[in-house]
Amino acid sequence: MVNVIVELSKYIIIILMAVYTFSCFSVFAKVYEEDKKWILIRQNILMFLIQFTAYLVMYLQTEEKKLVLFYLAQVILLIAILVLYRVLYPKVSRLIVNNMCMLLSIGFIMITRLTYQKAVKQFIFAVIGTAIGLAVPVLIRKLRFLKDWGYIYAGVGILALGAVAVLGQLSDGAKLGFTIAGFGVQPSEFVKILFVFYVAASLNKSTTFKNVVITTAIAAAHVLILVLSTDLGAALIMFVVYLVMLYVATRNPFYAIAGVGGGSVAAVVGYHLFSHIKVRVSAWQDPFASYSEGGYQVAQSLFAIGTGSWFGMGLYQGLPDSIPVAEEDFIFSAISEELGLIFALCLILVCVSCYVMFLNIAMAIRNQFYKLIALGLGTCYIFQVFLTIGGVTKFIPSTGVTLPLVSYGGSSMLSTMIMFGIIQGLYILREDEEEIIEKRRERELRRNEPPRRAPRKKQPPRQQPKKKPAFEEVPQQRIR
Repeated sequence: MVNVIVELSKYIIIILMAVYTFSCFSVFAKVYEEDKKWILIRQNILMFLIQFTAYLVMYLQTEEKKLVLFYLAQVILLIAILVLYRVLYPKVSRLIVNNMCMLLSIGFIMITRLTYQKAVKQFIFAVIGTAIGLAVPVLIRKLRFLKDWGYIYAGVGILALGAVAVLGQLSDGAKLGFTIAGFGVQPSEFVKILFVFYVAASLNKSTTFKNVVITTAIAAAHVLILVLSTDLGAALIMFVVYLVMLYVATRNPFYAIAGVGGGSVAAVVGYHLFSHIKVRVSAWQDPFASYSEGGYQVAQSLFAIGTGSWFGMGLYQGLPDSIPVAEEDFIFSAISEELGLIFALCLILVCVSCYVMFLNIAMAIRNQFYKLIALGLGTCYIFQVFLTIGGVTKFIPSTGVTLPLVSYGGSSMLSTMIMFGIIQGLYILREDEEEIIEKRRERELRRNEPPRRAPRKKQPPRQQPKKKPAFEEVPQQRIR
């Protein structure tokens, strides 16, 4: 009986996920708020059904009662996120909130399947991230001086990355961060946000050639420190984010061409200087030829994706544990093996729908500083998704970055929740701008309207004097 439920569950989960993904894009076609509201409510129902089905299967497979308690704790957290965002910020983008909860839910499911202890830690970070994320929109809305702190963002970011380069612990050939009280802290995850704020503040101030050179030099310092720490994923993300923001702010294609050329040269130089990069490139070129020298992880990832095929093996029916650090860098492979490629493709589309919302905010908001922040954070998010999935599918060399909100990682979780909180704050600012513009239009219409004459009061009709008859009737006397 259990085997039948497990077999049916994977098809149920795929169908529910496909309907959820379709609604992520169909909501853009709706004009009336009432129609959008029912689609968003349907998304919440689908998300909880997917989570219930997955944890039911895991409980039947393991018969561990702690999974039931852990599942209930997750339900409470997700309901709290949905309700608190709705109550505290009525103007919030509910699609972004729904997608954030869905990605969290998928991450909890897969990390619980792989390592229960890490799933509990991930849950703790999600609770902390939720508390911080709920406070961020208020700060974005109230603090009007954020655009004046450009050099502060740059200074803090360079100092944090420099501390990691000097004092950080070496992990798999790269210095990524520190370990504090048993929890790993990766400062580059937070510096990415500071980096976006610095570039936005600097380019909002001026786009003259002199200021562009200064901004490029400081941005290059961030990237260079990360390269020296061999944190190639974060270095590549910052480099691409800067190029996109620079091009959009200046509209000068020369800067983009020069940046791509300089980045290509730097990549070739880095390949010859760092043996760590050579290992990853050789594993990308032919992971089976270098199976025992760095290609094992990529090879196991490809095996897992191929084994899962379109519909997956089902939870606890595959071997995702054979992939090294599957819950961190290669969680997409584990998802593909047990939940199937259809589910994995839907996951990618959910991430794309988040990016579409980021771009909508960037295009709609009028303030240049906030526009650049939305664009920078959106580029940072979607490019990190591309690096993660591209690495595990052998499309590009593996860079060791996490899949936001899905992979295990406390720093990644907190930074992504902050990023989503900033985006929600920008969405609220955009709604505020729309209200101000609408009020101005109403005032202009009132000014241009011709003055109306006061309606005259209706006077009572005059009473015409009664005309006397020409001959008065003389009453006849009675003859006696």
